[in-house]
Amino acid sequence: MKAHCLPFSQIPHTTRLFADFLAYAPEVRSFYPRPPHFRHWVREESNKIDYQSARRARVCELLARQNRAWGASEKTLANIDRLRNGAGAVVTGQQVGLFGGPMFAIYKALTAVKLAEEATTAGFDAVPIFWLATYDHDLAEVNHVSLPAADGALQTLTTPSHSIAGAPVSAVRLGEEIEPVLAQAAALLGETEVTAVLRDCYRVGETLGTAFARLYAKLFADWGVIVLDASDGELHRIAAPIYRGAAERAGQLAAALVSRGEALEAAGYHQQVKVTTSSTLLFVLRNGVRTPVQLRFVGGEARFVIGSDGDVETISLADLLALIDVSPEQFSPNVLLRPVVEDFLLPTLAYTGGAAEAAYFAQAGVVYEKLLNRVTPIVPRFSATIVEPKVQRLLERYSLTVLDVFSGREALRQKLAASSLPEDLQAAFDAARKSADAHLATIKEKLVKLDRTLVDAGETAASKIQYQIERLQAQAARAELQKQEVVSRHAETLSQSLYPDKGLQERGIAGIYFVARYGRELLHQLYDSLQTDCHDHQIVEL
Repeated sequence: MKAHCLPFSQIPHTTRLFADFLAYAPEVRSFYPRPPHFRHWVREESNKIDYQSARRARVCELLARQNRAWGASEKTLANIDRLRNGAGAVVTGQQVGLFGGPMFAIYKALTAVKLAEEATTAGFDAVPIFWLATYDHDLAEVNHVSLPAADGALQTLTTPSHSIAGAPVSAVRLGEEIEPVLAQAAALLGETEVTAVLRDCYRVGETLGTAFARLYAKLFADWGVIVLDASDGELHRIAAPIYRGAAERAGQLAAALVSRGEALEAAGYHQQVKVTTSSTLLFVLRNGVRTPVQLRFVGGEARFVIGSDGDVETISLADLLALIDVSPEQFSPNVLLRPVVEDFLLPTLAYTGGAAEAAYFAQAGVVYEKLLNRVTPIVPRFSATIVEPKVQRLLERYSLTVLDVFSGREALRQKLAASSLPEDLQAAFDAARKSADAHLATIKEKLVKLDRTLVDAGETAASKIQYQIERLQAQAARAELQKQEVVSRHAETLSQSLYPDKGLQERGIAGIYFVARYGRELLHQLYDSLQTDCHDHQIVEL
C-alpha cells in the first residue's frame, strides 16, 4: 500500500467552512473551540469532562448488554470495563446503512480507534465508541448500498424491508426478503469470509440496526470498538434531562441557533441546518412515526405543536415535560441536539466526523453551551480514495491522475480520447503548435519594429490560430473516441471506481466491498497508515 495526500482545497465540492476549519483560519475560530489538531489539546480538554458516576454505571451496564448480544470480542468487553473504571471516550457514529454503509463509515471507526489510542498514550485513558443513529427515520437513505460488478459498473442493492412510513429505522425488521439481496451481494463480492459474516449478521429477524451492529462488532473486534444502539429505551431514560432542557429552553435555543446561523452567513459560510424561531430540537413518536415538535407562542405563552396536515396536537410546556418524564423513549434529538445527547450519555473527549458533521458542530456549539456548559471538539476523520491495481494500470496507461478523474466524466473522456489519438496524428498537432508559435513569434518581433499598435492584433491572431488547432484536435479526439469503444469503457471504469455519481468514492461505494476483496488485513493496513495530524484527503494505492 502506498499513500499520498491531496489537500481538500483540490477536492471537488469542499465547502469554505470545512476548508477554513482544517486551516483553523481566524474567521472560523468563533465557531469551533479547538483546532482540528487533536494532540495539541487532548490533555487540557480531558480536564473539562464532568461525568457522573451513577450515569457512567448505567451506561456501561447498557453497553455491556448490547455488545454481548452482538457477539462482541473480549477486547470490546475489556474496553467497556475500562469505561466503567473511569476511561473517557472518542465517539463517532453513522446511520445504519445496509451491509455497513459506505466506506467512510469504516474510516470513522478507524479514526476513533486511532484517536483513543493517542489519548491513552498522552495520559488520558480513552476508548472508541461507534454511535448507531437507529432512531433516524429516513429509510431511503439507509436501505441500499452500491457494489462494483466485475466490469466496474456499480450495482445498487436495496432491501424492500420496511416499517410504517416515517418510523425510526430501528423498527425495520428484516424478513425473508433480505435473502435474495444477500445472494446478490455474494454474487458481486464472491464467496469470501466477509460474505459469510454478512449472512450471519443480516439474518431474518434482525433489524437494520442490530445487523449493522453485529457486522461492526466483528469487523472491529481486534480494536475493541464499542457499538452503541441509540434506540435503546434505557438510553432515552438516561437522556431525559437533556430532553427536558431542550423543551424548557426551546425559545432560547431557537433564538441562539438563529443568531449563530446569521453569524455563519455573515462570515461567508453556510448553515448545514436551517433553523427558525419555531424550531425545537426534539422529535416524538406519534402513532409510530417520528414527528418534529414545533414551538408556537399563544398569548405570550409557549405552546408545542406536534403533527401536521390536520392531525395536530397543541400542548403546554408542562404537558410536554410530563410526557418526557413518563415516556422518554418516545423522544429523540434532531441532528443539532444529537451530539449534545451523545456527550451527556458518554464522557466524550472528542467526536470525529466529516465535513457535514463539522458544519453541524459549528451550529450546535450554542446548544452545547446552554445545556452542557462545554463544547465537545470535533476532529476530522480519515478521508481516502482507494486506487485498486486495475484502476492504477488504467491511470498509468493514459498518464492520468486521480485529480483528472475528479474533473468530471466528460472532461475525463476528452483526456482519454486525446491521449489515444494515433501517434503520428498527435505528433502532427504538436508540430503544428510549435511551428505556429515559432512563426508567430517572428511576426510579432517584426510588427514591433513596424508599428507597435499592431502588436495587440498579432497577439489576438496568435491566440485564434492556437485555438483553432486545439479545436481541431478536440474534434479529432472525439472522432477517435467514437471509434474506440474501449476508451469509453475505460473512462466509465475510472469514473465509477474513483468518482461515482460525481462524488468521492468513500461516499459512493460500500466499505464491505473493499474488505471482502482485500480481506480484513486491509483494515489493519489503513489503520497503520492513518495519521491523525494529517487532514488531507489520502490517495491509497493498493
